[in-house]
Amino acid sequence: MESGNELPRFPESYWTASVNRKTYKALDKDLTVDAVVVGGGIVGITSATLLAREGMRVALIDGGRLLNGTTAHTTAKVTAQHDLIYDELIRSEGMEHALQYYEAQKEALTFIQSTVQKGNIDCGWSMQDAYVYTNDEAELDKLHKEAHAYEQLGIAGTFTERIPLDIPVRGAVVMRQQAQFHPLAYLNALLDEFVSRGGMVFEDTTATDLDTGEPAVVITGNGHRITASHVLQCTHFPYHDRIGFYFARMHVERSYVLGLKTSAPYPGGMYISSESPKRSIRDTQLADGSRLIILGGQSHKTGQDNCTIRHYEELQRYARETLGLTEVAYRWSAQDLVTGDKLPYIGRASSSHPHVYAATGFRKWGMTNGTLAALLLRDLILERTNPYEQLLSPSRSLSAKTLVSLVADNADIAKQLISGKLDRGDKEIEDLGIDEGSVIRYNGKRAGAYRDPDGKLFLVDTTCTHMGCEVEWNNGERSWDCPCHGSRFSVTGEVMEGPAEEPLRRLTP
Repeated sequence: MESGNELPRFPESYWTASVNRKTYKALDKDLTVDAVVVGGGIVGITSATLLAREGMRVALIDGGRLLNGTTAHTTAKVTAQHDLIYDELIRSEGMEHALQYYEAQKEALTFIQSTVQKGNIDCGWSMQDAYVYTNDEAELDKLHKEAHAYEQLGIAGTFTERIPLDIPVRGAVVMRQQAQFHPLAYLNALLDEFVSRGGMVFEDTTATDLDTGEPAVVITGNGHRITASHVLQCTHFPYHDRIGFYFARMHVERSYVLGLKTSAPYPGGMYISSESPKRSIRDTQLADGSRLIILGGQSHKTGQDNCTIRHYEELQRYARETLGLTEVAYRWSAQDLVTGDKLPYIGRASSSHPHVYAATGFRKWGMTNGTLAALLLRDLILERTNPYEQLLSPSRSLSAKTLVSLVADNADIAKQLISGKLDRGDKEIEDLGIDEGSVIRYNGKRAGAYRDPDGKLFLVDTTCTHMGCEVEWNNGERSWDCPCHGSRFSVTGEVMEGPAEEPLRRLTP
């Protein structure tokens, strides 16, 4: 750990810490509904609310607590500026598809804004200009091309040599009139509306299997069955992945966030660097009227970093050197799924299962993509025409460039699988200190061990229950992370993130 302001020991999202969330009971009986929505993030809650508005009988279930996953660990930018994407889309997908993608994101932003205004939702909604900036001369050509793409697509924005934030820059591309908000405060209001319209919410209700007949049946971990005409998989990773094999069509990345207090005044605006390591910067207002800076970045593939705590330290160093850091108030991390063509998968999970739907692959831009997903899924269920159906369909044809990307991702998975099997660990149980985890040798085999602050030892088999890769220790979050498909497990082996459905096998020390 670096000297200076000490980081909070465990990740605690500001959004989670600063909002009161209701608690809902677990499902205790069989149900028959029009639609069952699996997953309680922005996609699930928005989808459930939209369907309830149409008079449908809807059940919303979540394996843990609602609003406790990726949506609770976002930077909460509501923007169509998804890093440098439009020049790339024009070149890879064509002008029409690039324009459709922009219009879809703009429609999602407009929907959220309208919902906030009509419902008078107190969620810190604020219109802001969004900037992709660089301090690297080699990146300027990319920014100029992106600005030209804005011009071609009619996007309100331009190249600029200066930004309001007082940090070193050589240039930036700005998109006007984007937005930011408190995502959980917004979704709490949607939940209230959903329940008022007769919607049913069940927490601690894990979907473990799916009968894809007509009607479909969601089978839960406590043995109950939910029969429905439509099943919406709105979990971060589709929980029933035997339809679509999404694990082979995306890679998984982790990124890190600090909630900071600084000495310098914040000038407004939302920022992200074009070069790596990424730096995402925005602010939010605290209850006492002061400002909190939300600084994110340091992305890497899940399970493929030996010292994850260093990413928090790097963000802290950057904040101290450039933003006038006075206090680190919060820290948390997020996990994101990235498709080969950088467009999300939204629609029918496969062509042979027209009443099972999926929404995933938002590539760090879940606020607009998640809202877009809810609007699109509603239209598919109600058999309405939606202009973005083919663009985002999980069954869409892929370009040659995208296929090359998928081949590279799966080659990396094979590499991780083999290297994990060869790594037997270089520690013994007695080598572990307090609050330390590591791959160890146990009875001549690879195992994972963690000794908690009280000295209690937890021991697990490190073979991921999804497809047999070997998990690695994440010292930033005290978890076991799979480098192949991004599954994450607690120190006791319980599943924290899919696609794995079964826990790691516990071993007896």
